[in-house]
Amino acid sequence: MFGDKKEFTILITDDEKMNVNILGDILSPMYNLLISRSGARAIDLANEHKPDLILLDVLMPEMSGFEVIKKLKETDATNKIPVIFITGLTSADDEEKGFFLGAVDYITKPFNKSIVKARVNTHLKIIDQMRTIEHLALVDPLTKISNRRGFENRLFAEWGNANREQKPISILMMDIDKFKTYNDTYGHQQGDTALKAFAEAASRSLNRPSDFAARWGGEEFIILLPNTDSEGAGEVAERVRKNVEETDIPTEHNVITKITVSIGVNSLIPSENTSIDDFIEKADQALYKAKESGRNRYVISGE
Repeated sequence: MFGDKKEFTILITDDEKMNVNILGDILSPMYNLLISRSGARAIDLANEHKPDLILLDVLMPEMSGFEVIKKLKETDATNKIPVIFITGLTSADDEEKGFFLGAVDYITKPFNKSIVKARVNTHLKIIDQMRTIEHLALVDPLTKISNRRGFENRLFAEWGNANREQKPISILMMDIDKFKTYNDTYGHQQGDTALKAFAEAASRSLNRPSDFAARWGGEEFIILLPNTDSEGAGEVAERVRKNVEETDIPTEHNVITKITVSIGVNSLIPSENTSIDDFIEKADQALYKAKESGRNRYVISGE
């Protein structure tokens, strides 16, 4: 990932055009750059573009770099963006103040090309490593789709969007039918193969980038469908059911095995009388009805 440095965006903020030009010449071959000549503009660009790193001059008219970083750290959208101060100040007190406010490093003027490159590169490597760690923490290691934590993060965000825009949101709670029997018959290693095959079939059933599949735990999986009513969710559920049913899962001895899935569907438009926990619970209740009524089917909550 880190080999493609142009994927990173750096916001350079300095009121002196010469400093901006020098930093631009040093960094533009490797990174995408945003340029600001004032603190207020820097805040606007940071909120709009979410750069990966900010190089921020300390001494600027109207709003100093110290004031800018305070405002950046007060906003959820920008408080995690690393800030490197660029400054001609050399006192320990100024450096201490910058670090206290949340800066990750200092680059002093006049600029040394090698030092600028090295310090920027170091902090972008740290960012890249942290993102990799965060990504792995949200992915199920067996099936390579999102895990429960990743799903809950996504659901929280989409629930907020649906509530603000008063649009429907749907979930599919899914359970592989008689999975314990499958495991007992073919062994746990083959059971893992079946779980991976299920995740692939479920993911293949989703047509939009916003649709989101995750492993809920064990043989339970879940799908989030933003801006989808019960009719649309039912269509996705049937597509998942059919794709799973038609999937061949070979064993190491080339025996073809099959699995089926039961699905509970719930759809609503969020309101002050609804909650995420209740939203999930009703999908789970619909799943129970699907299993009780014969498995290999879907049931929509309230129908």
